[in-house]
Amino acid sequence: MTAAYVALGANLGDPLVTLRWAREALARLGTVTGVSALYRTAPVGGPTGQPDYLNAVLRLETELRPPGLLAGLHGLEAEAGRERRERWEARTLDLDLLLYGEEVWETPGLTLPHPRAWDRAFVLAPLADLAPERAHPVTGERVETALERVGRAGVTWVAADW
Repeated sequence: MTAAYVALGANLGDPLVTLRWAREALARLGTVTGVSALYRTAPVGGPTGQPDYLNAVLRLETELRPPGLLAGLHGLEAEAGRERRERWEARTLDLDLLLYGEEVWETPGLTLPHPRAWDRAFVLAPLADLAPERAHPVTGERVETALERVGRAGVTWVAADW
């Protein structure tokens, strides 16, 4: 079993209901061993006028290798009604594979660790709830240090138990 960290986000439909469903559905891909608090965040990039996102991170112990896990995440997004038309558009569900153990991948369809995770407060704040001391496998920068560097602007704590 390998510990993977998955970011969850949603800003269409009923995001809270969708994220609760996703938290339960992720158990199909492994064992959920940690869930962050829930945060409200402003959209980053993409079309203007999008509603705010709800974001969280969970830790998943899985036997799936990264390509299989990513395929499973994309399957859950599709099941939740996600359509991929435009980069960074509003979505019913976004599941990003942030970390997979200490592995580093660089393939056309998968980069690990997630290439933008250490620069996004909406990822770092919930990740810090679960693994503040976790170091980036390439740079060695800890999650809590990256969050201090990036800051928490635009990220609002919503609930610990969601």
